[in-house]
Order: sequence, then C-alpha cells, then structure tokens
Amino acid sequence: MTKDLTKKAIEMLLSGATLLAEPCPYCKGVRVIKDGNALCIDCGKEPKQETENIPTKHESTSTLKIMQNKLEKLSKQLEKEEDPAKQQELIKTIDSLISVIDKLSKK
Repeated sequence: MTKDLTKKAIEMLLSGATLLAEPCPYCKGVRVIKDGNALCIDCGKEPKQETENIPTKHESTSTLKIMQNKLEKLSKQLEKEEDPAKQQELIKTIDSLISVIDKLSKK
C-alpha cells in the first residue's frame, strides 16, 4: 500500500466512504466505496462502478439477517483468535458490519 493510496482512502473515509465487505477481485485487498466508486487500498484498482441500489423492505430484512449472522460468526472467530494482527483485522470487519447493521436497522 502506497502513501498516496493510504491518503486517498483516509480522505474517502473521512468524507463518508465505507468499507466494502467484498475484497478486491484482483488482489483480495480491502476496498472503500463512496458515491458508487470503489477503490482498493492495496493495489489502487477501481474494478467496477458500484451502484447503490435501494433495497426493498424484504431485501433489507434479508440483508440485515445475513449481516447479523456474519457478525455472530466473526465474533466467535475473534474469541478464538490468538494472533493480535488477525484480531485487529477481525475487529475492523466487525466494526464495519455493525455500521451496516445500524444503517439497515434504521430503514
């Protein structure tokens, strides 16, 4: 990860971007998205334009349940994990999931 990519990712996050659950299709790195533009903070590629679809109530409920299940699994994984670096990565992912769950719950 270059300093430029780190700086761009930080700027995006500070201006309202969110972390994507799906890794970069090229390098499996972490991606951030803002205004439909996804950016990999590892390789810098912007693989595709992400469009934010407004889910129907049924889709939103289904997505919420999926996210809650994923959160539960990651929490169990974190409980068993001994490696501090992996713990940190799990915590970041859990934090992102909590944010998404909060947004979905408000709809």
